[in-house]
Amino acid sequence: MKLKDTRSSRGKTRGRWPACLAIVCVAILIAFGGIAALAQTGQTIREIRVEGVQRIEPETVRSYLTIHAGEDFDASKVDESLKALFATGLFADVSIRREGDVAVVQVVENPIINRLAFEGNSRIRTEVLENEVQLKPRMVYTRTRVQTDVRRILDIYRREGRFAATVEPKIIQQPENRVDLVFEIDEGSPTKISNIAFIGNRRFSDDKLQSIIQSQETHWYSFLTGDDVYDPDKLQSDRELLRRFYLKSGYADFRIISAVAELTPDRKAFLVTFTLDEGPRYKFGDIKVNTTLPDVDTQALMDTIRTETGDWYNADRVEETVNRITEAVIAQGHPFVDVRPNVQRDRDNLKINVTYDVAEGQRLFVERIDIRGNTRTQDKVIRRQFKLVEGDAFNAARFNRSRRNLQELQYFKKVDISRTEGSSPDQTVIDVNVEEQPTGSLNIGAGYSTSNGIITMVSIGEQNLFGRGLQGSISLMLGTDQQQAYLSLTDPAFLDRNMSGGFDIGQTRTDSTKNLMFQEENSNLTLRTGFNYNDRLSQGLRYFAKADRIKSVDVSASPFIQQEVGTRTSSGLGQSLTYDVRDSKIDPTDGYVLSLSNDVSGLGGNTRTFKTNITGTTYYPVFEESVVSFNGRVGYVKGLGQDVHLQDRFFLGGDSFKGFSRGGIGPRDIGPSNSALGGNVLYTAGTELSTPLSVAKEFGLRGLVWGQVGSLWKVDVSGPTVADDNTLRASIGFGIALRTPVGPVRVDLGFPVKKKSYDDDEIFSFSLGQRF
Repeated sequence: MKLKDTRSSRGKTRGRWPACLAIVCVAILIAFGGIAALAQTGQTIREIRVEGVQRIEPETVRSYLTIHAGEDFDASKVDESLKALFATGLFADVSIRREGDVAVVQVVENPIINRLAFEGNSRIRTEVLENEVQLKPRMVYTRTRVQTDVRRILDIYRREGRFAATVEPKIIQQPENRVDLVFEIDEGSPTKISNIAFIGNRRFSDDKLQSIIQSQETHWYSFLTGDDVYDPDKLQSDRELLRRFYLKSGYADFRIISAVAELTPDRKAFLVTFTLDEGPRYKFGDIKVNTTLPDVDTQALMDTIRTETGDWYNADRVEETVNRITEAVIAQGHPFVDVRPNVQRDRDNLKINVTYDVAEGQRLFVERIDIRGNTRTQDKVIRRQFKLVEGDAFNAARFNRSRRNLQELQYFKKVDISRTEGSSPDQTVIDVNVEEQPTGSLNIGAGYSTSNGIITMVSIGEQNLFGRGLQGSISLMLGTDQQQAYLSLTDPAFLDRNMSGGFDIGQTRTDSTKNLMFQEENSNLTLRTGFNYNDRLSQGLRYFAKADRIKSVDVSASPFIQQEVGTRTSSGLGQSLTYDVRDSKIDPTDGYVLSLSNDVSGLGGNTRTFKTNITGTTYYPVFEESVVSFNGRVGYVKGLGQDVHLQDRFFLGGDSFKGFSRGGIGPRDIGPSNSALGGNVLYTAGTELSTPLSVAKEFGLRGLVWGQVGSLWKVDVSGPTVADDNTLRASIGFGIALRTPVGPVRVDLGFPVKKKSYDDDEIFSFSLGQRF
């Protein structure tokens, strides 16, 4: 009997097990796959059941689905339904499953915001934050919206210069799936500018450029202005200010390569760096006007141009010329005009030839002007700044001038003006969006001067009173030698016309001094109006009524002063005519200003006089940021059928003629009293050179060298002790001027080089003022 080899048969059987197992697994997978496929597709849905809803109606949920009862269960439609439900923002979680022939939609609703609160905000009002965030009470809470609102709040704080601010959203669960949402805010400290650097500037110093821009480096006194807080919007504005300054100064190729603000590693301050390419300085070359319009007087257009060949190039003057030519062409009967300056650089000779091309503009009319963002300022205040009104032919030059007028009001933090298409191709709509800013001011002052002694001052002003554009102020000055109180109100668009109107009420008391040995009290009322003939020439008209009282005359004073004791009243009319072409009314470096004023009293009261003042100052830039100025003044007063009384005469000296004390020049009783009597005729002429000094740059320290000549004479009294002649007086001197945290300071040493023996000189003069 033979024995079988069982090992080989077992081995064969054992070898077939893996193959059988694999076949079984594949079969199971196929079976389950088929079941899954069967579950997902191919069978009809009898019902759609919604589970988990609390506030939302099931039918609302079903309205977002792309699967419907009676249709096959389609996996792609299920996916689309899930996306649609999530996109509503109503649900925190959604799932769709199948139970037999029923599709079950399981949802978890997002909670409803019961209350919205802000904690920790002291610098920015809650109302501002509530208007900025998207989430509101009774809205659906979602994480995405919360994160978006967090970013919005942080943006607000960054615009306020607080880059260290943090916002932490917290939720407090309430019944019925409601939550209280609280934004916990840590405002942090303002992020200051520790340093501002300029790279590439050769013509203008860092100090000069810093005086042009709004952003400033932080100093211990910066809390007075707040300009040292970093603001990215302000940085963009600084770029434009620098560009306009250089283009106005003749640097037509100027460009800002970069303006970078880098946060220091401790995140407490910014380092701001402007990289500049100044380019060469140009002068005006040939200036021409070309026009394709019929019946236009080209010579008349040339006469409107205020620039000449050889002048330093000035982009602002080019823009002014465009406006002037535009107005002139419109006046000649062409409402649709397009004036474009064709600027050609002659880089070899550093000249810019300008040709003003005048052509017919697009036939476009202003359909309407829409204004938004003004919650306080009335619409009419904004509209009267426009050189265009509804129905006018649209003109680009007038449109740009309107934008500048709004910006120069300084009522608004931001001004955005754009155009959109109107109801037809020949109509346009002007959209105006503004962001208002505070326009009130509180000024408190303290100072000292050798002319007025110790001074304290308080004034309250508002540039946009009642949102009507009215300018009002109340001021009070108390000094050891002089006290003043004034109330002033001005309407820059009186009777909604292109003219101003207003009034001033004031009272002044001047105490006796070494030369003025009496006390004077003055009460006055002035009603005034004014208007501009153009951008340079303006005129003002006024009616005045005043009462002057001379009292407390020193017992040793001249008898000619003692006989003036009492009260005199006057009433009359006056006018002032001003021609101003300075590049700046605050800190001029070029141009000139001329003024003529006349006052006639005698419409009432017991004083009748005619008084004239003519003043003028011209400025020239010389050397590196140095400015030389020349000034002059002529004054004349005449009694109408009577002598000129003490209070109507001129007094010269002190601030009006350095080197001499107040009232130290002019007619004088040289008897025992040695009293200044004042005079009826005066003239002065002077020059001053102002140049920056390298020390104390942050205070704008400037050195001054000056000289002055003039005289005061003719008084309506006579006697053996009265000295009255028109002998020339002259003084020279030097000084320093600077800006400090406690106000502008000026110190002068003046030396009379020509005077009369009875004149009273004053070598040292000092003045200090403060406003904050």
